[in-house]
Amino acid sequence: MSLNIDEIKTILLEHNLLKNQHITKSTSFDYVSYNSRDIKSNTLFFCKGNYKPEFVTNAKNAGATGVVTEKHLTQSEGMTEFIVSDIQKAMSILSAAFFAFPQDEMNTIAITGTKGKTTTAYFIYDGIKQATNQKTALFSTVNTVLGPNEIFKSHLTTPESLDLFKNMRKAVDNGMKNLVMEVSSQAYLKNRVYGLKFDVGSFLNISPDHVGENEHPTFANYLHCKEQLLVNSNKVILNAETADFEDVYYAAKATTNPEDIYLFARNGGDVSLPVDLDFVFESHEDTLNDSKISLIALSEKAKSLGVEGDYTIGIPGDYNESNATDAIISAGLVGFKRDQLFEGIKNTRIPGRMEMYRSHNHGVVYVDYAHNYASTKALLNFLKRQSHHGKVSVVVGSPGNKGIDRREGFGKALSEEANVAYLTMDDPAFEDPMKIASEIDAHINHDNVKVIFEMDREKAIKDAILNSSPEDISVILGKGQDPYQKINGVDTPYPTDSKVVRDLLETL
Repeated sequence: MSLNIDEIKTILLEHNLLKNQHITKSTSFDYVSYNSRDIKSNTLFFCKGNYKPEFVTNAKNAGATGVVTEKHLTQSEGMTEFIVSDIQKAMSILSAAFFAFPQDEMNTIAITGTKGKTTTAYFIYDGIKQATNQKTALFSTVNTVLGPNEIFKSHLTTPESLDLFKNMRKAVDNGMKNLVMEVSSQAYLKNRVYGLKFDVGSFLNISPDHVGENEHPTFANYLHCKEQLLVNSNKVILNAETADFEDVYYAAKATTNPEDIYLFARNGGDVSLPVDLDFVFESHEDTLNDSKISLIALSEKAKSLGVEGDYTIGIPGDYNESNATDAIISAGLVGFKRDQLFEGIKNTRIPGRMEMYRSHNHGVVYVDYAHNYASTKALLNFLKRQSHHGKVSVVVGSPGNKGIDRREGFGKALSEEANVAYLTMDDPAFEDPMKIASEIDAHINHDNVKVIFEMDREKAIKDAILNSSPEDISVILGKGQDPYQKINGVDTPYPTDSKVVRDLLETL
């Protein structure tokens, strides 16, 4: 693959991004990178983020012959230089072109929402991969799947644009015909998906989250960024029970043909606008092992998809029924029918999500990735309704330098649903984990909840389980199967919550 100077100029001008250029003898580029340690001969180097002048020098010495930057750099003397108004936008559209627009060679299904993105993505992925003979790729918070034999842990929910298009190209080259991916609000805030149009885009829900010094400045900005998925999808699916539905619905209507908007809700659910729903779902049974629902098509366009009927949902929790419904409709919009989806939906499993472990003398242990008020409240409430006896102990922390409002949310959810809270470390970044724990504690009702501070996460998990009786529930929240803690800018190895639980139970 390569990209020549004329192509670069044309693309940047089409998007009104090119401010200036300095052309040397280089006429085309055979590699693209934003990492000065990942340079090959004849590389086009993107100076993004908080780069340092020596990064450009290092890239140049390693073989980079071109640079894209927002200002002229003396270090790029002798290199072809493109000066742009927005480096993130430029990197996205040029990366798409360099990798030959791989999105055009797959069905692309995208999901956004404060909670439920990963679960919905796995429902779609597991629902259709068998019907496609494994020819389905997945970009999720948990794993990136580029093919049956190319699976690795994800670093970001939605990766940097260059990595995104590179992985898309690998997926296409591996024979993948479908791509299911989570799209975070940060992806739009940081222009990681600038210029990318999806075949299907889903909006699951919205609640206060991801507002902080390194994330969204306000909730309004958070909502606006999430709505950009609707603007950039050919067909859209909306959970009509979401908060701020009026805002979300009109954002979709502003850019999408009404025939390409699909609305769903729980039968009898609270829908704030007088709209005609396309689908409703009804819950028949939900246990600690699975749920059973009926999906009912109301509109003619919904009936034409051929996805209505009864389903067994492999991931328990009544709050997952709407996620499964969205997944089924998404799959239907790219051509899959109920008979093709049933087994995959029934057998969906997610690493680190609703993992259940039974002990002989210390109750049942659940490992889940819940990381805000809405998801924590929903999970704990469901588990309490399923297990009427015993106390609920929760091990939880909150990330540092982002999502500050989560701390209040955790405190509120614990006050409403827990008996014991072990406050601990969870990706503290550059903050003091004890300070974060204290901020969660400030929002806990101590008349309802006993609070224990233990910053050693492994010890907190072990203490919660060992101090539980056979009738109790221990819930380990936040990290699931993440194999590291983000501490002072370093990904510090961590055995994962799942392994800590398994190892302890094996010794018992």
